[in-house]
Amino acid sequence: MWYNYNMNLEKLEQEKKEINDFLAKPEAYSDPDFAVKSRRLSEIDEMINLDAQIKQFAASLREAKALVDDPELGEMAKEDIEDLTKKIAEAQAELDEMLIPRDPNDNKPAILEIRAGAGGDEASLFAGELYRMYVKYAESHELKAELISKNENEAGGMKEVIVKFTGDRPYGKLKFEGGVHRVQRVPVTESQGRIHTSTVTVAALPEATETDLEIKPEDLRIDIYRSGGHGGQGVNTTDSAVRITHLPTGLVVAMQDERSQQQNRVKAMNILRSRLLEKKREEEMKNASEARKSLIGTGDRSEKIRTYNFPQDRITDHRIHYSRSNVTAAMDGDIEDLIEELSKHERGLVTEASEKED
Repeated sequence: MWYNYNMNLEKLEQEKKEINDFLAKPEAYSDPDFAVKSRRLSEIDEMINLDAQIKQFAASLREAKALVDDPELGEMAKEDIEDLTKKIAEAQAELDEMLIPRDPNDNKPAILEIRAGAGGDEASLFAGELYRMYVKYAESHELKAELISKNENEAGGMKEVIVKFTGDRPYGKLKFEGGVHRVQRVPVTESQGRIHTSTVTVAALPEATETDLEIKPEDLRIDIYRSGGHGGQGVNTTDSAVRITHLPTGLVVAMQDERSQQQNRVKAMNILRSRLLEKKREEEMKNASEARKSLIGTGDRSEKIRTYNFPQDRITDHRIHYSRSNVTAAMDGDIEDLIEELSKHERGLVTEASEKED
């Protein structure tokens, strides 16, 4: 076994105490980390209960082994030994996986920024399809999708769409989606039946809170302007659009989807804070192993991570060399296998790194 059980469980007990101390404070309910810490407490309780269950099974197993030679109870004891050995192995495997160190951002809300890349209208149409794919996935996986902003084009596609996901481990489920998604198919506008290749870029960010990093007011330039719309429709006649520039990094976020200037400002700051946290993560990733970089990404938006080949009915994730059929089902949100394979690969890398450290 690659880790020390007692050491890990002692850390969990300490972490549980710290979370309970936090939750006991009157101001805890209004703290941005309240939901994340509450979910983490549930995880810790589950691991501690699993450990107690294993110890209980082990005690019963010792009692059963002591009765093997009993003329009356021996056969029953052998059946108990087989059953208890199986239960211990199953509970042990579950606890092993739960004790693997996890990304501290996994429980945070996830922000996906989906942008059409090369391919013109076909790229924007596919960007809209990816957005719907993630929303449909969320509906069946205890996640709630909240549209932050969108920029549609006349072809019915999306040049850019930003959506936030909350619920059960949102970033943990969607963090591997960042990178370039390539689609190969015959566009509806193609009269010769030729296959085109288009790309969509997805940025997957953990939503940052004010406690994650400090943004100094003097580092911001905030511009207020009048929002626009297509063809004169939906135009806000007040100066409600907000553009925030982070001067040290040059990052710019503009928001105009809400009628209220304050709402646009809050949304823009949330996106800016999350992009800055992602930038910080990218710096930390420079020291990570090459395997981890290829899986989680380095922030390079030219990284091709997945191809959706419609004529061959095949999806290929290039990072783990995993392929499957039924592209149509994936577009309807059936991407659980892709996410699980990527998660499994990450757990293997973390375990391998831990073994090397030991």
